Amino acid sequence: MASLTSVSPPGARRATRGAPEPVGRLLDPEVRSRPAVAWNLAASTVIWFTSLVVVALWVHGGGVDAVLAHNAETLNTLGRLSGLISANLLLYQVLLMARVPVFERGFGRDGITRMHRLVGFWSFWLLLVHIVLQVLGYAAVADLNPFVQLWQFIWDYPGMLLATAATILLVLVVITSLRRARRRLRYESWHLLHLYGYLGVGLAIPHMLWTGADFTASTLATVYWWGLWALVAASVLVFRIGVPLWRSMRHDVRVVAVERDGQRGVAVRMRGRDIQRLGAAAGQFFVWRFLDGPGWMRGHPFSLAAAPIGNELTISARLVGDGTRRLTTLRRGTKVVFEGPYGKMTGAVRTGTKLLMIGAGAGVAPLVALLESEAYAPGAATLLTRDHEDADVLRLGAIHNLMRTRGVQYYTLNGPRSGGASSWLPATHAQWRGADLIRQLARDIDAYDVFVCGPIPWMASLRADLRHAGVAAERIHTEAFTV
Repeated sequence: MASLTSVSPPGARRATRGAPEPVGRLLDPEVRSRPAVAWNLAASTVIWFTSLVVVALWVHGGGVDAVLAHNAETLNTLGRLSGLISANLLLYQVLLMARVPVFERGFGRDGITRMHRLVGFWSFWLLLVHIVLQVLGYAAVADLNPFVQLWQFIWDYPGMLLATAATILLVLVVITSLRRARRRLRYESWHLLHLYGYLGVGLAIPHMLWTGADFTASTLATVYWWGLWALVAASVLVFRIGVPLWRSMRHDVRVVAVERDGQRGVAVRMRGRDIQRLGAAAGQFFVWRFLDGPGWMRGHPFSLAAAPIGNELTISARLVGDGTRRLTTLRRGTKVVFEGPYGKMTGAVRTGTKLLMIGAGAGVAPLVALLESEAYAPGAATLLTRDHEDADVLRLGAIHNLMRTRGVQYYTLNGPRSGGASSWLPATHAQWRGADLIRQLARDIDAYDVFVCGPIPWMASLRADLRHAGVAAERIHTEAFTV
């Protein structure tokens, strides 16, 4: 059977005396959890309150009585309800990705990414239900063929041509968001197509105003919908455009060095003014745009690869596409526009005294930054990395330094991915049970917080084995950077 490979740093195996003081410090779990709980409660309250308002507006408009009528009006009112909920979810989908602080701090980027997908697909399916029920309901009232009724809707009703165009755009976004289609598209192409969702939302609004009685049937309904649309538009303009531009000008971040990182990686060091005022923490990420020529408008999420100390920020990326390969050509002094910091995978979520960090590919970088910034005793932190080849690991120099100065234990499990039950392991360990391996790495498992970062399917397999190994759900911390 294959063995778990322990790595020794060049030179002395471990020399913890004289180690640098970590940036973070382990706080009481109750103190750490208070802000997170408060933000999560605030974000959840916003979602539930506004969702209940939509149902209340439908009930106030006679929706319940219409359902009980058991005739064509039943189809129409259920169609209106599905349309109301779909419109609400569609606006939430945009709002969730607008980088609004209450959602970012309440749900975290990992939670927002999952919610964005879930809300988007539910909004789309409810939109289709809305179309089908309204066509059938109106056709029954007018005694028309449903296809004739659909044609009349498109050509004779105000705003329906725009709504049809909006539906086509949303279908395009949904198709390209399916995981199989997403894997076949370049990130830059997918991101450009995904932006059509904003246009689809805008084209749907005239239909709601001109033919949607539920949107304007009462003063309350008018105030709610106009207020929500205005809030969403303002959030996009403020948090996706205004705040990033203002912060980028204020902190004047520029590239100071570009270095190779492993066999297929690159590290970019940047420096700016008063960076500490950003409040960035190890484990978080930014969306970066480098003003180096054509293509600068496409933002890419890269996590911090080193603890943010002083006025310097460092990112590290695996060279997998055009966006990452551009990093290798950056020149010293290139100006940087950024959004962030984002993410909840920071030391603030810790409740244990020990750390188990498991990363794959580029996911190793934020874990190294956390190990540099967090407080722990020598030997109380373990790092396990997964790469296709030994030479692919990122931040190897920083890892060796952590082993020498902080007593971090480092193991590798490299090679092609396993097809066994624990698919997060390499093929050489396909016969291993992932839960047993985790218990071997962290024998007193109740003392550990586990930080996981890597591809989403890989993390899902690992999370299942962590739960089987006895790690409490609240002790497993992950972050997803893509939708």
